[in-house]
Order: sequence, then C-alpha cells, then structure tokens
Amino acid sequence: MAHEHLDPLDFEDDARNPYASDNRWRHQESSAFARAAVARDAQSGSSSKDLSDFLNASRVEPARPTTNGTGTGYKPIVIGDADGVADDDATLPDGKEVVCGPLLNYRHMEGNAWNGSVLLVTRGGGKTQSFLPTLSLGRVELAGDQAGLVADRQPAEAAEVVQGNGVEAIRSDHGVDVTGTCLYSDPRVTFWQFSITCDMSSTETKWAYSIADVRYKSATKPKTNYFFIPAIDESMRIMFHSCNGFSVGTDEDAWSGPALWNDVMRSHAKAPFHVMLGGGDQIYNDGIRVSGPLREWTAIGNPKKRRDYPFPESLRKACDDYYLKNYLRWYSTEPFAAANGQIPQVNIWDDHDIIDGFGSYVDDFMKCDVFRGIGGTAHKYYMLFQHHLPPPASTYTTDAPQTMDYGGPEDQAQQVDTYVKPAETVEPCYIVGQKPGPYVAEKSMNMYAKLGARIAFMGIDARTERTRHQVNYPETYDLIFSRVQSELAAAASSGRPFRHLILLLGIPIAYPRLTWLENIFSSPMIAPIKFMNRRFGFGGGVFNQFDGSVDLLDDLDDHYTARTHKKERNALIERLQGLCSEFSVRLTILGGDVHLAALGRFYSNPNLHIPVEEDHRYIVNVVSSAIVNKPPPAAIANLLASRNKIHHLNHDTDETLMNLFDKDPGNSNKTRNSNHVTMPSRNYAVLTENSPNNTEDSANGFRSQSEGEAPVNAFDGKNGHSFLHAGENGAGTQHRAANSDTHGKLADGSLDCCIRVEIDQHDKEGKTEPYGLTIPALKYEKGKFGQNPRHRLGLNRSRPGTASGTTTSTAPPSTRSAPPPHH
Repeated sequence: MAHEHLDPLDFEDDARNPYASDNRWRHQESSAFARAAVARDAQSGSSSKDLSDFLNASRVEPARPTTNGTGTGYKPIVIGDADGVADDDATLPDGKEVVCGPLLNYRHMEGNAWNGSVLLVTRGGGKTQSFLPTLSLGRVELAGDQAGLVADRQPAEAAEVVQGNGVEAIRSDHGVDVTGTCLYSDPRVTFWQFSITCDMSSTETKWAYSIADVRYKSATKPKTNYFFIPAIDESMRIMFHSCNGFSVGTDEDAWSGPALWNDVMRSHAKAPFHVMLGGGDQIYNDGIRVSGPLREWTAIGNPKKRRDYPFPESLRKACDDYYLKNYLRWYSTEPFAAANGQIPQVNIWDDHDIIDGFGSYVDDFMKCDVFRGIGGTAHKYYMLFQHHLPPPASTYTTDAPQTMDYGGPEDQAQQVDTYVKPAETVEPCYIVGQKPGPYVAEKSMNMYAKLGARIAFMGIDARTERTRHQVNYPETYDLIFSRVQSELAAAASSGRPFRHLILLLGIPIAYPRLTWLENIFSSPMIAPIKFMNRRFGFGGGVFNQFDGSVDLLDDLDDHYTARTHKKERNALIERLQGLCSEFSVRLTILGGDVHLAALGRFYSNPNLHIPVEEDHRYIVNVVSSAIVNKPPPAAIANLLASRNKIHHLNHDTDETLMNLFDKDPGNSNKTRNSNHVTMPSRNYAVLTENSPNNTEDSANGFRSQSEGEAPVNAFDGKNGHSFLHAGENGAGTQHRAANSDTHGKLADGSLDCCIRVEIDQHDKEGKTEPYGLTIPALKYEKGKFGQNPRHRLGLNRSRPGTASGTTTSTAPPSTRSAPPPHH
C-alpha cells in the first residue's frame, strides 16, 4: 500500500492567527496580527532565503538541502515526486479525478439558441493529456420543479445519452455529447471547457448535464447537474451578489462561513435563477501577503526596497501556485460550489480577485514588479475560473523582460510541461479594450449579452484599466457605448425592443460622499503620524502595508464618488441617460464592494415635474454587498446614513439613497431608528421582470403599479428623501416585490427588485429578510418635458462646485453624454 505523501493540491486552512479579530471589518488587522502573520523578524528582509525555503517546504519532492535564496533549481509542483517516489505503488494521475467543478457560465443568446459553457478542473496534466472527457447534455422536459430527471413523455425517438461510472442515463429528445476542450494544462491540473448550446422553447425548459468516467473528490458531489433556461419570449430571473469571501483575519466560524448561499439555493428551488451576476470579489486573494509567498515582501519596512523588489520566476511560480490553490479551495466550498454548477454565471472582477486595493495605490508603487507580477497571475486564473477562457501563454516576471509588455514573445520557461490553448476569435459577449491596462499587461474584458427577451446587460471591467485617477480609458467607454447602442438599435428595428438595461459595476455609483474623510486622510496633518508608523510602527493597524497610506484611503479612492473620479463618473451617468432617452429603456445599475445593502437612485429635479414612468434620468443603483464577507459596524452604516444628502449631478438630475429598510432584519436592532438607507448585514439581490405575458390572476390580487392606491400625481414635486413613484411606495419588507408569491407576477413590464438580508450571522442556514420595490419601465417621449432653468438650482445645492453657469461638459469628447435621440 502506498504511503501517504503531501498533495500539492490540498488546500488546508492556515492556522488561525490568535490576534485576528472577529468584529473588525477592514482588510487591515491590528499591528499584533501583522507581526504574528509574518513568520520571521521584519528586520531581516534583505535576503530571500526564507521565502525560497517557504516555497520549497510546500513542494512534493525528496528531502534535499534548502536553496541559497536565488531560486536556482526550482522545479514546478507536481503530483508525486518527479524523481520517483520510494513507494512502488504510487501512481501518476490518470486525468480523471475532478478537483474543482463543474462551473456553469452563461455566454450569450443568438436567435433561439442559448450559449454557455461548463468548466471542469482535473488532477494532473502537461503538454499532452491522457484522457479526453465528454459532457452529455439534454433537455429533460419543460420546467416544473427540480425533482430530477422526470419527463411527462418518453417518445420512441428520444435520444438516450448513456452515462458511464454508474450515472443514470439522461433521456432527452434534445440530447447531445460535447467533447471537452483543453484550455490549460500543467503537471498540477488541467482545465477542460465544454461549450454548450441549448435551443429555447415557448416555455421555460430544464436541462441536465453530466460528465462521464470522472471521479469527484467528494462522495456527495452530484453526478448530474440541472439548470433552467427561460422561454423565448421571457426575460431571465436574475440573482446578483458581490464580495464573496472573507477579509484577512476574519473569524469565519463567527460568521457561519458562506451561509447565505444556502438561502440562494432555497430561493433557486422555489423560482430557479437563470443567471447569477458576480459584481466582483468572487474570491478573496488577500492572504497571499499574510500566509502566502508575499509575506516576506510585505514585511520589508523600507518603501524603496519594497518598490524595487524583483518578481523572478521562482516568486512567480509560488504566486501562481497560491492563486490556483485558493481558487480550487474556494470554488469547491459548499454551498457556493453547488450554486456554481446549477446557476449560469456572468462575472466581472474587482480588487480582491487580485489583492486588496489593486489599482488604487499611488502610481509609482502600483508599477513595482511585484504588483505587476501578481496582477498578471491573478488575471490568468480569473480568465480560467470565471470566464472559462484560455489565459495568456506567459505572465509577468522580471526574469523574462518580454513578459513585461502586452503581446510580447512567450517565456519559454513557463512553457515547460505546459499546454495553453492558442487564442482565437473573441466571443461576441465580450467588448475587449483597445490597449492593456497600466498595471495588468492585459486588455479589459467588458461584456454585453441579452438576459432574455426584454432585458439587455452590459458589464464594465472597472479594474484592469484603473488607476488612482481613472477608472476606464475614454476609448473603452466609446467601444462599450458603440456596441450597446448598436444592439439596442437592432432590437428596436426588429420590433422586439429591450425595456430594461442592466449595468454591472464593481463599485456603487450612487452613494454618499465621503470627501471630508478623504481630505483628512490625505492632508498634511497625517504626515507626522505616517512618519512615526514607518520608523516605530506607531498606529500599525491604521496604515496599509503597501504604500504606507491610511488603510481606508484605497477604498475611498476606489469609489466613483471620490473627488478624483467625479468628472468621469458624471460623464458616464449623463451618457447612460442619453442611451435611456434614445431607446426608451430603463437602466438599473448593480454595484457591490461596500459590505452594505442600500439603494441609490438618480432622478429628474422635482422642479421639472416629470413622472418617474416617463423620466429617463431615473436610474436605480442596487447596492448589494457582501454575500459572504462581514459587514461594517453599525456605527459606520449610521455615519453613511447621516451623510445621505440630496446631491445634484447637474442642473436636471438629483441623487440620493432611498428609504428601503422599514425595519431591521428579524428581531434585531442593527441600526439606529433614523437609519432607513444603509443595512450592515450580509445580503444578495434578486431581480425579476413583471412579464407582459403574465396573466392577471398571477399577481394574487395585487394590481399594477399604475393602478396603486395613490393617484399618479401624488408624487409630483417630491424629492429623493420621499418615495418617487408607486413602485417605491411602501418599499421594504411589506412590499409586493418582497413576497416570493407575488414577486415578478405583475404584467406591466416593470422590474421587481428584492434585497435579501441576513437575519442572524450565527444561523448556518443563512435565513434572510426580504426588502422589495418595483422599478417601472420607461415610456419616454422626446420633447414632452423641458429642462430645469439654471438659476433655480442654487436653493437646493448640497455641495460646492454645482453653481449655475455654462452647461458645456468638461469631460473628454469620448466620455460626454450621448447625442440627443433621433426620431
């Protein structure tokens, strides 16, 4: 019998730091935590010997002397000993053991075809693969429940897709086998992608897929997975989440792990989600600086030495190994793993998918070799796990200068025993940036897709091109808006116009300003404290370990409402309003990141007397965060609520948060009585169209928002501290959209939104309290309403810089609002 040996793909949890706090909400823990997290004296940082010893200790190979700190002779992590294991019974992997997956993605719709993909990660690999997996896909029947492979009929011509490995056959008249495509393979793992296409029907359909002749590590892993596709004339039921992981030092047991995914699966069982939108931070990779290969680099006290630290091949391999293992661990964690295989995903990334604050530190630090190196490595696994796409053949390393720029020659050292699928034509769901980002030598991956019959989707990659002074290049905005405009125009000309447009952002865009806090953290009065921190460690928990700035400053600089991003933000909103007016489409923005639930909205100045149903400026920003990470203390939520003032985007547009939270979840008392706009509890959001195909009795007695008790003009002249239309009236736990029996059951084309908020962090079942409202469809008529006279703005001004004057945009031409609609 083979003796036990260390498995390089085992993802054991690191021993818990005794100084870790279970009630702090920031990513930076106390100075005691930081000292304990580093396994050596911070003053001995001139050599990389400890780092190379750490890397060697995690590899599977015979005992040998430690390296001299140069990384010479480093060999890639393999399954088993490359030089031969002493036990003759040890065997090489056969390529059939599944170490992660299946993961299901949605791509796009084309005609009556739904296109997606499935990802499977198996153990072992290299230049060639000994096993080629096959996925069997079949439509089991019209959707009715999730009880399994039950069909109302078994026609003689039905195709029976036979499964191996004891899996029951999928009987379907739409059955097909799909051969896997290898995206990437090295001696550790192989990534298999299966492109799947499903024909849509006149009613919702249920599909099953299974992969034959593979072994799952978990005995409870289902061999067959099911997913649902909407009817051809219906829109998708949408689930939205963000911040899907824990910050460094969080007591995960105190928060019952990823408990809210249990509630997601319960909701999915009642009314299956057709798509799951990930708004960034689908995984937290911050541990790379604490328990991973960057801990020695992080501990260097001299900022110049830290900036000049190289990113050699040995460190690149170690970081590559960290990202791979962390993805394998997290994407195999239940119940998140179950959702991955049953609800099609669409994702954009944010900083924690790389490392905390990536892109928002000072420019000279962001350009250091280590940050550019981990940016490239994180992008590699973001492409594989979250988009099911082949990664670049090489990632950044100082040992191969050609990897430092986009499109350079491959690094042959990274090609040893490794296969990378050559890049092909970009799939139609992607809008690829024209040039690489400033710190990640790759192009941004923005997205467009149909979410069923009447909902369009656009996702902006707001991380790849981000710096402290920009979110996206002007050229990228041009590409995105050009594509979306052409798609909306084509739909309108076909007689099947989109009624709703969903925009996915990593950061909220309608959110309270914290400029006063930015001013304090970046003011000269902080300089003496920063000096004492560098010299004596004073206030270690206040300053980050990267560029030495106040730890909260990178989060503040991330926000669209930060002073450095304000012009870009305003130009983006005005351009989006132009889309809404041109195509009479209602825009709803989804954003996360802030670990709070809230609901912001833009709307026409009340002086214009425009009903929301006809207001192209009315845009809701659903803020749903975090589904896993711990929320901030109630004091932070209350502080933000106190800063919830009415702001003026321009002369015609106001903005503020809405009073959504009529009570705290369950019987809790999380916030002060006056706070109805921010909720410091874990949460996720559900959005469902009130389909015009619904029958009158499907609403269980509830009437259309236009038929509510309040007359249409009851909201005329109201500002954002009040409800602005019938769909907002009574928002909260008692709203029709918060009730699963009536959510999405009207027939007026509006959009029901429900934020489901955790009741008790100690409840492993993750039970939630729902808060709802309805977002009306837009009926825009050009020229019906005028613009606000400039001189009337001054009475309601809430911040400097909004004085009346010229209305000419100061944004670059490529980010100005869209031209007036043409009819």
